[in-house]
Amino acid sequence: MQRFAFKMKLKPGFVAEYQKRHDAIWPELAQLLKEADVSDYSIFLDEETNTLFAVQKQAGASSQDLGNTAIVQKWWAYMADIMDTNPDNSPVSIPLKEVFYLP
Repeated sequence: MQRFAFKMKLKPGFVAEYQKRHDAIWPELAQLLKEADVSDYSIFLDEETNTLFAVQKQAGASSQDLGNTAIVQKWWAYMADIMDTNPDNSPVSIPLKEVFYLP
């Protein structure tokens, strides 16, 4: 398993809504992530900057590589009003370089 980290941007004033939507993540989306071998997936928030920091373990593709599926495209559209997005509604996602790891 490889660890992968990236950051995204939440629009101001939407912290509670973002949390609410993720607390009720669609079962079919969670299942797709598991089937793609994405695990140990966490998202953290820097409240000063509204920057979301995500980290996950993956055997192959990351969650960001599943955009060709209908359920992920639907999720992106659902989240587009509260996040910075690309023209296809995918979140603007910036990979992060690992500089330290203590196993």
